[in-house]
Amino acid sequence: MDADRDPALNRRTLPGSERGPAPRWQPVAAPSDAPSSVEITLILRRKEPVPQSVFATPLSRDEFGARYGADEADANIVVEHVTALGCRVLELDLAARRLRISAPVDALGAGFGTSFQWVSSLDHGGNTVTHRQRTGPLTLPDVLHERVTAVLGVDDRPQARAHFRVVPAHAVATSYTPPQLGTIYGFPANTDGSGRTVAIIELGGGFAQDDLDAYFGSLGIATPTVTAVGVDGAANAPGSDPSGADGEVLLDIDVVGGLAPAANIVVYFAPNTDAGFVDAVSTAAHADPTPDAISISWGQSEDGWTAQARGALDDALVDAAALGITVTAAAGDDGSTDRASDGKAHVDFPASSPHALACGGTRLQADPSSGRVTSETVWNDGSGGGATGGGVSDAFPTPDWQGSAGVVGPGRGVPDVAANADPETGYRVRVDGSDTVIGGTSAVAPLWAALVARLAQATGSRLGLAQPALYAGAQAGSVQPGFRDITTGDNGAFTAAAGWDACTGLGVPVGAALVGVVS
Repeated sequence: MDADRDPALNRRTLPGSERGPAPRWQPVAAPSDAPSSVEITLILRRKEPVPQSVFATPLSRDEFGARYGADEADANIVVEHVTALGCRVLELDLAARRLRISAPVDALGAGFGTSFQWVSSLDHGGNTVTHRQRTGPLTLPDVLHERVTAVLGVDDRPQARAHFRVVPAHAVATSYTPPQLGTIYGFPANTDGSGRTVAIIELGGGFAQDDLDAYFGSLGIATPTVTAVGVDGAANAPGSDPSGADGEVLLDIDVVGGLAPAANIVVYFAPNTDAGFVDAVSTAAHADPTPDAISISWGQSEDGWTAQARGALDDALVDAAALGITVTAAAGDDGSTDRASDGKAHVDFPASSPHALACGGTRLQADPSSGRVTSETVWNDGSGGGATGGGVSDAFPTPDWQGSAGVVGPGRGVPDVAANADPETGYRVRVDGSDTVIGGTSAVAPLWAALVARLAQATGSRLGLAQPALYAGAQAGSVQPGFRDITTGDNGAFTAAAGWDACTGLGVPVGAALVGVVS
């Protein structure tokens, strides 16, 4: 008998759906405005697996959906079943394999073998938040088993944290504008992102047009075209806290806009839940026009995800790569532990996905006018000060393209690339009416997204999954073309060395030289 099947209920456990309680949770009364239904995202199985060969020859959205999207017959069966339970279909996207439904609370048990309670717990910043919590596994009736690969959103605890750091003004040793960093990192001349699109994923916060106009005016740059797109009911919601999510949003926009000012910038706002994160990335990947890059500055340790949610988000990144999109993801700001409490090394997800370009951080001392670098080392400001994430994945095996690069262990090595991230040598940006300096690997993901847009402009084609080109011929201890190696410093458990390392990956970009690498 199948151990994961309950013959009396004709149900099976959904693999990877086991979820533990939130940190320091306490039961609370339901909010007075708590809805009688919850919105849930179901991920449907593919018609067939996506082969590695697709990444070398990206497809259009229609071609991709026809080959690797959800089967319409599967979707019809799932829709019929959930509708019979009293659920309402909000959205169905066969290419993205997403079915968004509104499920009455009393349908959760019959449909998914679960329930929830209202609790308070601590979010990733140590703040108390109120949310729904489910624990244990989900189960599905046989009719949904295999057709549905993930059920997200029943539990709406905060899923990720923004990887940015702000230090007091007196602690800032030096700072740079994004255009200055473009000079230092040798971004290709005669490119500005024209004709290219960069998507940015945000799980909170917002931006005000006045801030953008003032900031880019101060740089002598025309304000880029920035469009906000709401996902799962979220919206551009600027507040008044530069140290909060607004800081992340403005940092991302200012960096992309400062380095690729002629690119179209589309910012996707979603709830900070597993469903919101997956839906935002999937929506961006399947947008029209297809973006050249998606920048992600949010994440958390791999073991902070359910396996089904981690798999669903990785699958969305597979879609992106197959559509010719390069996804850049921050490697984290908490060194080799990634803020885990067990004292062991951990890597951050989604940076650890082999379908994302993982972005680590450095401390940079340079002359912004000439681009001359005095020193560049691994970012590590010690206990409490932040350090670049990096290490070896426990969830993903070593990709073929990384096999000879010097990764120690059986997993995918993080990061792939790096750039300035230390807040003490940070980025000059404007947030909620104030000029400030921000750092963190959150800044590196949009920097590389902007570079991707300019490389795509220079070569006339999308980069897609860039790692096979970036790692081509890589050997342990060797410096790859298009990179300046960082060989000094550590992030806790790992130390920089010649060639790829688990602090700064292949190194920092020599942008003009990368044109030939990715062509």
